[in-house]
Amino acid sequence: MTAARVVDAVKTYGTGDARVRALDGVTVGFPAGRFTAIMGPSGSGKSTLMHCAAGLDTLTSGSAFIGDTELGTLGDRQLTLLRRERIGFVFQSFNLVPTLDVAENITLPLDLAGARPDRAWVDGLIDVVGLGDRLRHRPAELSGGQQQRVAVARALAGRPDVVFADEPTGNLDSRSGEEVLRLLGRAVHEMGRTVVMVTHDPVAAGHADEVVFLADGRLVDRMPEPTAQKVLDRMKAFDGTRDAAYGLPSAQGAAS
Repeated sequence: MTAARVVDAVKTYGTGDARVRALDGVTVGFPAGRFTAIMGPSGSGKSTLMHCAAGLDTLTSGSAFIGDTELGTLGDRQLTLLRRERIGFVFQSFNLVPTLDVAENITLPLDLAGARPDRAWVDGLIDVVGLGDRLRHRPAELSGGQQQRVAVARALAGRPDVVFADEPTGNLDSRSGEEVLRLLGRAVHEMGRTVVMVTHDPVAAGHADEVVFLADGRLVDRMPEPTAQKVLDRMKAFDGTRDAAYGLPSAQGAAS
């Protein structure tokens, strides 16, 4: 079963000589119950792919689906409802509401939708993210890693079909980033969710079940059972960038 997919996806920006083809005929599916990472050099179209697959942006041509629902057939209100009810989001900048405490931030999407939280599910999430003793704290009283764990719990609170995570460890130190990646992995393998993550970091991608590679707006490779070293080697083949540019001190260090 496929949680999300795009078919012959084309996305262009600008006109005339300034026209940029960010996606160039991409067809790719993201399996349900799996953790998929999207990688590629800067400008490869990876964030554009995620935004279009998640209904945050519209395709110039082609189709995007959540389950069997084609996003292009939905009006604005229907699309808003679909994103609210079937999709979770985790962003690099956390996007927590500073005036709300942890418990209120976690249930915020459900509260906005007028939905009653499944208390057992939410309590289980709070236990999984390890923030039971921080529920009455506000974001400013938390570390960056704790804030991102709140954001992951918020994304999962409504039991979405798929969670899209855009560079979720980009603002975190390596230890906090590792905690968030393990949490996303647990959401997939222990809680049955689906996660699609955009990242530039081979270490982060190594936590996924599969990595999808883009280059110049096209799908160029898929890697099952990735490791940080295998991903780094594949990325270096794209542009010859040094190890440190992808978050690793050296190829030897990545392998250790």
